[in-house]
Amino acid sequence: MHKEISNALEVLKDGGLILYPTDTVWGIGCDATNPDAVKKVYELKERQDKKALICLVADDRMLGRYVKEIPKVAYDLFEVSEDPITIIYDDAQNLAANLIAEDRSIAIRIPDDDFCFQLIRRFGKPIVSTSANISTQPTPKSFKEIAPRILKGVDYVVNLHREKMCTKPSAIIKLSANGKVKIIR
Repeated sequence: MHKEISNALEVLKDGGLILYPTDTVWGIGCDATNPDAVKKVYELKERQDKKALICLVADDRMLGRYVKEIPKVAYDLFEVSEDPITIIYDDAQNLAANLIAEDRSIAIRIPDDDFCFQLIRRFGKPIVSTSANISTQPTPKSFKEIAPRILKGVDYVVNLHREKMCTKPSAIIKLSANGKVKIIR
């Protein structure tokens, strides 16, 4: 795992794209603070940049650097959720502008996966995590289902957990600063 983290870090630091296993599905990732790298993700996925992407952070301390205010209920959700949960926060900051939604919100998950945790922790910044598919195509449930076009479109493919089957993506919940909670998925 150490070698895979080092290889992925080199690509991320150079503004490249990685294909990597997350706690949910195989993801296309890049430096979430680099607008040129984020643009490459949109182009590879053939996705409009009006549709915001998810990013991953290592922990709640890192999360606090990228959203102005973490609603208290978020900490409760971190504690009680048994399944992966992505939370949409208001008032994103310090991220690539083309990663943030028009309403200034951002979707962020703290992954429960050792590889992701170590990668993000060593990188020191959030990493984009979007499913490894063209926007109009279904999300691949395994590495074998990832389209050759995606495999060729990234700069590095992590060589871990390729046998992993993914049955579903994370839940998505929007937590507004005004206390509203909305279940998206």
